[in-house]
Amino acid sequence: MSAERFSLDANILIYALDRGAGNKHDRAVAVIGYAKDRDCTLTIQALGEFYVAVTRKGIVAKADAADQVRDWMGLFPMTAANARALDGAVTAAAEGRLGFWDAVLLTTAGEAGCSIVLSEDMQDGATFGGVTVRNPFAGPSLPTDVRRLLGLE
Repeated sequence: MSAERFSLDANILIYALDRGAGNKHDRAVAVIGYAKDRDCTLTIQALGEFYVAVTRKGIVAKADAADQVRDWMGLFPMTAANARALDGAVTAAAEGRLGFWDAVLLTTAGEAGCSIVLSEDMQDGATFGGVTVRNPFAGPSLPTDVRRLLGLE
């Protein structure tokens, strides 16, 4: 798993700024710190969801959230949904296989060559369109396969 391209869901980004999230904050900060040196691509959707969530919840001011989005845009390659990703997401959502926004995230990441999305919000180990969801918050420490993905083993 060490050379695989992967992406981060918005919840990882949110926890990284939410100092009130305890261990999840610490783990998210570590994941992002390691991810920046790996083959990690962020989706515009995840950054948008991050911005909306942290400003709506009052975690940070709008200007600070905007600055953080720009910082991550400078650290990570970016990808956006295209027509194929949107079509795949609409189909998956209509069939009841995934929620629409989760399907957009996974199909967009897959279109960018990602085989893994780190997320707490979807079923750990679920696969859609060749993209597997891994929960970096599962267990008392980073799961072994996530550690390998991040270059820690």
